[in-house]
Amino acid sequence: MPNNSSSGEGVKTDDAQAVLRAQKDPSAFSWLYNKYHEQIFIFIYKRVETEEIAADICSNTFLNAMQHIGKYEDRGFPFSSWLYRIAINEVNQFFRKNKRAVRTVSIERDHAVAIAEESDDAMELEMVLQNLESVLATIDEPLLALIEMRFFDQKSFKEIGEILGISEGNAKIKTYRALDKLKKKLTKKE
Repeated sequence: MPNNSSSGEGVKTDDAQAVLRAQKDPSAFSWLYNKYHEQIFIFIYKRVETEEIAADICSNTFLNAMQHIGKYEDRGFPFSSWLYRIAINEVNQFFRKNKRAVRTVSIERDHAVAIAEESDDAMELEMVLQNLESVLATIDEPLLALIEMRFFDQKSFKEIGEILGISEGNAKIKTYRALDKLKKKLTKKE
């Protein structure tokens, strides 16, 4: 079993050790599965219609990760970033295959407040609350993923960059461009 250190570096070391073991022995992947299953499931569940679909996509995510663990290379990003990337790809694949499936966007008041506050000219909160869900449903998947990760999952720009395989600065630029497009669509809805 990996050493359970309380420091962030220890967690990275724990993951690195677990990955090395899993690359040699697939049964060792269970430690990584147990550590990350819940957070990956929640990430997926926020994006799909039902718990059953989320469970299927989550299973595919971990199966894909386990089957390709030998190809995983530590490039300085957390192992979880690799799992999130696989999860995003699996969600996108699900929607490509199931054109009738409805993409879920879970919006809580706090999410709308965060988006309204992040806007340059502070859009009126009520306008955001009334229209956000319907406008988000019209946004392209890559832009929606940026908005969801930043405002709904409270991921830092660094984490978003790690998940998408881009720099922190690029993640920030792309997120603000997505936010600007969202703002333009929201103001057209007024």
